[in-house]
Order: sequence, then structure tokens, then C-alpha cells
Amino acid sequence: MQAITPELLYMVDAIARHGSFAKAARELGKVPSAVTYAVRKLEDALDVLLFDRSGHRARLTPAGETLLQDGRQVLQSLDALAGRVKRVATGWELELRVAVNAILPWPPLYDLIEEFRELASVTTLRFSTEVLSGNWDALTAGRADLLIGADASGAPPGAYRSQPMGEVQFAFCVAPHHPLAMLDRPLGANDIAAYCAIAVADTSRHLPPLTRGLLNKQPLIVMPTMQAKIDAQIRGLGCGYLPLTLAAPYITRGELVQCATDNGVPMTEQLVYAWRAETAGEALKWWLQKMRSPRLCASLLGL
Repeated sequence: MQAITPELLYMVDAIARHGSFAKAARELGKVPSAVTYAVRKLEDALDVLLFDRSGHRARLTPAGETLLQDGRQVLQSLDALAGRVKRVATGWELELRVAVNAILPWPPLYDLIEEFRELASVTTLRFSTEVLSGNWDALTAGRADLLIGADASGAPPGAYRSQPMGEVQFAFCVAPHHPLAMLDRPLGANDIAAYCAIAVADTSRHLPPLTRGLLNKQPLIVMPTMQAKIDAQIRGLGCGYLPLTLAAPYITRGELVQCATDNGVPMTEQLVYAWRAETAGEALKWWLQKMRSPRLCASLLGL
């Protein structure tokens, strides 16, 4: 029996996607007759029909579907194996997963990404945006290799290391035309509870989710992203605390109003960056070296 080789699996995959032996041949850089011959030889060896050729398009038979589905898993495993071998040879990770707190601005990170890509490393950068407990959850559950901007006070036990970044301050904000903006005094809990709050959903999957700055029985709208929360508050749909890292420009332009509250204590978080304690590859080492920069941390905190 002829062995099912990776090359044959790529052929079957290309034919299935295009519905045409000729188009698959063009993609693979082969002549159509070579592709047709190779597939027929495989069918003969397996004693099955992989494609129904009776119509205008080449369609997989049930046997062909099985070969394609299992074959794709084999190809993915081979790609992963090649990546692991290359990582061992070069020291660079195949992929680096970076979780970023939703309260941080992205422009300073764009500069880092650009600098990293200039290294021409083999590493794919995969970013996620996390909210509240979702930050630590991403790291401790293994969804992230590096976590930027987590609240130090919420750190769970786990096999990771962390370093401080600094403090971020939150402000209670409303649109200029919101009724709370008209009150010429610090806002009390009863004032705030009478109006709808805007929040962002905690992205945690395993750790208990958190809420912050919300009052019991207060009407609530939950938005999918921090930017959507800011936009909703600018439109006057509700009120809530916003990180000054992101809200400051809107306050400066008068699109949001920062309101004093009667507790007189600003809401703050002490942020850290953290990483998994296993041996770091070259990509993680590079990012950790950059995160040691006080200037970078200050720009992420809006200072």
C-alpha cells in the first residue's frame, strides 16, 4: 500500500478547497496531470474513491472527508513539530502570547511590536485584551506567557514572577450633558445609584469574576470593550469610573466631565507585569528586558 505522505495530504486539501484538480495544481506548482495521477494512485492503494468527479466540481466522498479531516490534524502536528524543532535550534518561541490589561493604551506597545518585528524572529505575537480577573486568569490558566498591567492586589497564587509598573488612577466620569454633571457638589452613593452604570465584562474563565465601582441595585449596561464603555459614557448612556490612562484626552477635550465623589478617596490600582516561571525563550526575554524601562511603564500609565 502506498504511504499517505504529507505531500498527498496537501494535494487532497487543495483539491477540496478549490473543487478543481487544475486549480489545486496551480496552487501547488504542479501540472494537473501530476496531481490527478498522484490522487488516483492513492485511491488505488487505499481501494477507495476520495473524490466524486461526476459534476463540475470535484467533491469529497465520505472516505475523502475522513482523510481530509484527519489529515489536517496530521499536518498541524507536523507544523507544530517543525516549530518546536526550530525553537530548540534558535531559542525563539514559535508563538508568544501577551495579555494586556484593557485599561492601558496601545500606542506605546505598537512601538515595541514594530521594534520586535525588525528582529525578523520566527515568533508570532498573539495579543489578548483582558479585564479585571481576566488578567491573572490568562496567565495562571496558561492562555498567556506575559501579562502587562495586572492589578497587584488581585494576584492569585501561582508559578509566575512579577515586577511593579506603577500606579494608575481612576476617575468617575459622565458626559457634560448628563444629569450628574449638573450637580455642583461631590456625588454621593444615592446620587450615583439613581443612574445607569456602564461597565466592561470581566474576561476571566476560571478565577471568580470581579466588579469595581458598582452599587447594588444600580441599573447596568455591560459593554464588550473599554473603548465601547468610554464611547457609551460620552454619549450620556450612563456613568462610571474610567482609567485616566485612557480617559484623560476626552476630559481635556470636554467630551467627559470628571466628577468628585463624597468619599474623597481616589480609586487607584498598583499595576505589575508578570510572566510564567518556566524557562523563558528569546522572545519573552526580549519583552521582559523592554518592560524594565521606567519610561515605557510611565507611558503605559499615562504619566
